[in-house]
Amino acid sequence: MLATLKEVLTEGRSRKFAVGSFNTPNMECAIAVLEAAEELNVPVILMHAQCHEEAEPLERVGYMMLALAKQSKVPVCVHLDHGEDFQYCKRAIDMGFTSVMIDCSRLPYEEKIKGVKTVVEYAHAHNVDVEAELGALPQREGGDGKADNSADLYTKPELVPDYLRRTEADALAIAFGTAHGIYRTKPVLKTQIISEVRKVTDIPLVMHGGSGISDEQYRDVMQRGINKINYYSYMSYAGYAAAKKTVEQVPEDFYHNLARNAKNAMKDNVKRTLSVFSNQ
Repeated sequence: MLATLKEVLTEGRSRKFAVGSFNTPNMECAIAVLEAAEELNVPVILMHAQCHEEAEPLERVGYMMLALAKQSKVPVCVHLDHGEDFQYCKRAIDMGFTSVMIDCSRLPYEEKIKGVKTVVEYAHAHNVDVEAELGALPQREGGDGKADNSADLYTKPELVPDYLRRTEADALAIAFGTAHGIYRTKPVLKTQIISEVRKVTDIPLVMHGGSGISDEQYRDVMQRGINKINYYSYMSYAGYAAAKKTVEQVPEDFYHNLARNAKNAMKDNVKRTLSVFSNQ
């Protein structure tokens, strides 16, 4: 069933777990996520990132995501991940997405607030929730996961109350040492930032760059106050590895067999991940 971001995060909080949020740039990805969520009976978030426009355009993949969400047996939020400008966010809102994330993280503070507020005003007028970000991950969604210890990337807890008051965002992504992509080095997380942010706000908190984190680290960030965890790279890599193995074992076969094997591998990865997120 199609649900809002607030609805799925409220359910997650009431059941004391973080909601998994997965990029789904094609149908196999989306089906893998929904099948895993339904088997575990947990709410879930399907996401399309603007950087995946070259893989599938928003107006094609978005309607597929919405249709599958409406058919699902569990609550499903359809979310725009890392919308990079107002117009792209507007396109998702007008299509029926139930939440959008506007990424103004690279802008100066005052411009950041202005950019988020513009999206919030349009989204809230259409009953759509908005996720904003304070701080930044080392590279754009889909990056290589290399570490960057620049202090400018980390969320500054003392800015959070002013930022939320002026933007009126519904969820906040914070930066505490994770990165997008496949990790080449072990991430060093400054999880005390989560605790410090949680002291000054009760708003749902979001972790980006969720792939490649240990089960113990997941449990720690959830205990400290993370309510939504974005995940994609390792799920996608599992699908790629399964497809590669299929081709190596059977050099000539039908594409649908390749796609099915990749989907099943992604489903297994997602199900294991959701089991950790939901303490099952």
